Amino acid sequence: MSAFSTAWQFWALMAAVFAAATAILAKVGVSDIPSDLATLIRTLVVVVLLSGIVAVTKQWRPLTSLPGRSLVFLILSGFATGASWLCYFRALKLGDAARVAPLDKLSVVLVAVFGVLFLGERLAPVNWLGVALIAIGAWFVTWR
Repeated sequence: MSAFSTAWQFWALMAAVFAAATAILAKVGVSDIPSDLATLIRTLVVVVLLSGIVAVTKQWRPLTSLPGRSLVFLILSGFATGASWLCYFRALKLGDAARVAPLDKLSVVLVAVFGVLFLGERLAPVNWLGVALIAIGAWFVTWR
């Protein structure tokens, strides 16, 4: 693997590319079915795909061998993910993908704030400027 493909920046950019594809594909997919059913179908695909990846890469471990704290936070994260996906698909059903997805990305702003408040992370003034610009950009995208 190249140095770039082992860097967090590479994987963050790939996540952005796939998130963009998700918005466009989901907008088309949710057009003729209820948004909650669309979310369930997407979730089942994710479960099957990740089960295969974990099996092939031999990452599977018995749940009893995992730290309890990790399990609790991953379960809570799963609930948050489910709620996020349900809301996202409902928004896609009702609105334009070009407006829904950028507004959804206000999560970037919230992650920065929560990271500082709850995880003790620090951002430089230039980082806060970037966070503010994301918030302002998301606001502009909501205009008609």
